[in-house]
Order: sequence, then structure tokens, then C-alpha cells
Amino acid sequence: MLFAFIGCSCTGKSLAAETFQKSSHAAVYTGKDYLKLAKSPSQAKSLFEKQLQEAVSSNELTIFVISEMEEVNMLPEGAKKVLFTADLETIKSRFAVRMHGNLPAPVGAMLERKAHLFLDGTYDLTVHSDTSTPEEICASIRQVLLS
Repeated sequence: MLFAFIGCSCTGKSLAAETFQKSSHAAVYTGKDYLKLAKSPSQAKSLFEKQLQEAVSSNELTIFVISEMEEVNMLPEGAKKVLFTADLETIKSRFAVRMHGNLPAPVGAMLERKAHLFLDGTYDLTVHSDTSTPEEICASIRQVLLS
């Protein structure tokens, strides 16, 4: 089974994936992790897309954490898509923590541009990490997507 956790930076995707992994022993891939599969990027991408296709029909859970639109385009038919959202101010404050408390204006502007990047897609579930803990998000995913 393949789950795609999709959203812009700092919406809680990775934390939810880690939380989910602890209880389900899922394989988790983030961003361009797949580039490690081969020396050439195009070969690595091809191998990873095949791996994702196989994950759809597998009994083992695979989670692909996605923060770029080009990665969404790699998803095969049958992947369960979960959109992660958060308020823009929450995203900015979380990102500032990553940058040791400082959020330069260009980074803030980039976050503003990317905040709506995934909102036009079709998803099996949408979660809002401002109002739910990672454990609650994982429980929602299990309830909606595993039942």
C-alpha cells in the first residue's frame, strides 16, 4: 500500500510519517531519497517509479513524503494521497525554528508562494496540522484510508 503525504514545508508531513512508521514499520521516502537508487538521476527516478507502482498492490506500507509538485507527478494510480495543510503563520514560525529563530524575508516570501501549491489537487484525505497532533493525524489516516 502506498501513501503519499503531500504538502508544503512545515505542514507536519515528516512528523506524521515518523509517527506512522513507529507503529506500522512502514518504509518512508522523503523528497529525492530515490536518487540513491542509481548513479544517474533518470535511472534512479525510473527505478523508484517502479518501486512506487509495486507498493500500491503490496501488503507492506510505503509512505512517500512529498513537498514538490514534480514528485506528485511520480505517483502511480492507486496511491492514497493525503494533503497536509497548516496556517501560513504556523508554517512560517515552524520554518523559523529550523533556521534557529530567524526567518529572512526572501524565505518568508517563498513560503507564501508555495503555501497554496497543492490546494488544487484531488486527495483521499486532508489534514490540518494546526489543529491535530501527529498521533491524531495518523489515527485519521488509519480510519479513513485503511478501513
